[in-house]
Amino acid sequence: MGDYKAIASFLKENTKYEPKIGIICGSGLSELSKTMTDTQTFPYSSIPSFPKSTVAGHKGELVFGLLSGVQAVCLRGRFHSYEGYPQDLCALPVRVMRCLGVKMVIITNAAGGLDPNNNVGDIICVDDHFALPNMAGKNCLVGPNDSELGPRFPPMSNAYDPELSKLVVKASENLGFQDFVRKQGTYCFVSGPMYESPSEALFLRSVGGTAVGMSTVPEVVAAHHSGMQVLCLSLITNKVMMKGDKGPHASHEEVLEAVNARTVQIQALVKEVVKISRKYMEGKPELPTIKLPEGGKYSGGLLGHAVKAVGVGALVAAAAVGVAKIRKR
Repeated sequence: MGDYKAIASFLKENTKYEPKIGIICGSGLSELSKTMTDTQTFPYSSIPSFPKSTVAGHKGELVFGLLSGVQAVCLRGRFHSYEGYPQDLCALPVRVMRCLGVKMVIITNAAGGLDPNNNVGDIICVDDHFALPNMAGKNCLVGPNDSELGPRFPPMSNAYDPELSKLVVKASENLGFQDFVRKQGTYCFVSGPMYESPSEALFLRSVGGTAVGMSTVPEVVAAHHSGMQVLCLSLITNKVMMKGDKGPHASHEEVLEAVNARTVQIQALVKEVVKISRKYMEGKPELPTIKLPEGGKYSGGLLGHAVKAVGVGALVAAAAVGVAKIRKR
């Protein structure tokens, strides 16, 4: 499952925040963190044992701050199985969030549209998923279960919080976004990195799929397993090609272009949802505290981690080079 408790302990030592809301940014959606104020940013490379994102459109930063007055943490760049990560590492950031005290997670993604009634630029409020990898034994709960997080056999029939979905509808009405915010849909999870063949797309549509993508479900499963309230928003960035369809084939560049065209609206929607969900979330009981290691291998703050990572001699040498460069200027 990865060393999520030690990572959370390290972050607790180095931030003043105690986040209650977690946000996961999909491809090109890293600008969501710009709606936060009084931020503190941790590049993934500065967090010991944290995976590294390798995909364009994923910044690779963990940002703490305030969102609509609520303490939050934002994952700017997620991890995918097609990058070579096992599912438990794809879900590791969610478990870190849970250990930090997060109660509600907002998961966003860029997805292909399977439903012919939806358009590029539509935002789907996901209320169910279909995950072939999960059914084939590729899921983040395979292996030993951490009972401190959740049960061995969690149900998935209630993975997506219906009350949060209602708040998305309310938020879209407040903002005048009703024309492109859809109140329900089923997200289909595939491993990627190739886009779907026409026959695969037809199958996913036949089982009720609304959108298809290469992420999200591991995070949803981990969040629900550990007791967090889950809200998922899929931004339709392209229409999936079926047999006989004509037009441009799917590409990552097309995805990022569609995301850029809807960035302002999805930022506003997430911010409004957080704002109007405060009363609902305050009524939810606090989750049990996860016991974290004290003074463990990642203790000592950022400088302590740097010393352990590269050694005192290397740090002194690097400092000397820096001083020499300053003197030359």
